[in-house]
Amino acid sequence: MHISLPDDRNDTIMIWVKDRLLPRSEAKISVFDSAVQGGDAVWEGIRVYEGRVFELDAHLQRLMNSAHVMGFKDIPTREFIIDALFATLQSNGMRDDTHVRLTLTRGEKTTSGMDPRLNVFGPTLIVLAEWKKPVYAESGIRLITSSVRRNTPQCLDSKIHHNNLINNILAKIEANLAGVDDAVMLDIHGYLSETNATNLFLVNNSALLTPHADSCLHGITRSKILRLAQDLSIPARESNLSMTQMYTADEVFTTGTMGELTPVLEVDGRMIGGGKPGPLTLKLRDAYWERTKSEGTPLPF
Repeated sequence: MHISLPDDRNDTIMIWVKDRLLPRSEAKISVFDSAVQGGDAVWEGIRVYEGRVFELDAHLQRLMNSAHVMGFKDIPTREFIIDALFATLQSNGMRDDTHVRLTLTRGEKTTSGMDPRLNVFGPTLIVLAEWKKPVYAESGIRLITSSVRRNTPQCLDSKIHHNNLINNILAKIEANLAGVDDAVMLDIHGYLSETNATNLFLVNNSALLTPHADSCLHGITRSKILRLAQDLSIPARESNLSMTQMYTADEVFTTGTMGELTPVLEVDGRMIGGGKPGPLTLKLRDAYWERTKSEGTPLPF
């Protein structure tokens, strides 16, 4: 059966698995791999713009930190991961319009089970690079509020960029059933956390507000936007934010590597601002795009 891909060029991509490049049809991991057995893996989403890998150091540091917190043994060096990334991009001729899903699993087990002592083969590195433009419409998206809560650090610390994403997926299912783009997730106290896939920002009286990074991912694009706000003399702060503050905000937008900076037009049927991208959102998005054209780690090919 032929399945239509979002981009036909991805049908013949080469993918790095463990220590080599393989065609898409052959790129597989063992049924004994910890990612299959228990979602025991960490990951990063990285973008390539005009021959540069954007925020590569920050993504690699977060990957290493997550693997360290998870107690992975024999973690590949940064040099090995960078070489694998560059080799993958070069083999596919990718220098722009590219998103990379970089995954590090605890590796293959000797037998099924949760005990990390069964992982004696070392971690599995996966470098999946695809031709992929930002996934959201530039004109904006619609959201609902999910009934599924984001994890508290008491249960599973969001500072670990892990592969246990079932609560996010359940929230996305709710969004799909509601016919909108994504879902807002609250923390266990009822404050805004993030969406199922992105960080959240609100604009009120020309000031930028974003939830504390307690139960949400401390996103790299989120941090970039906060730095850009400072550069542009835009007041910005982290705060506990309620649903009412979101509904009545002048502007709302989301941030993330996959979708960059995306205006939010509606939440739970409430129009946000004038129902179109706001001026501060567009100003920050333009500034972000400018940085993607001038910053990043140059590709060696």
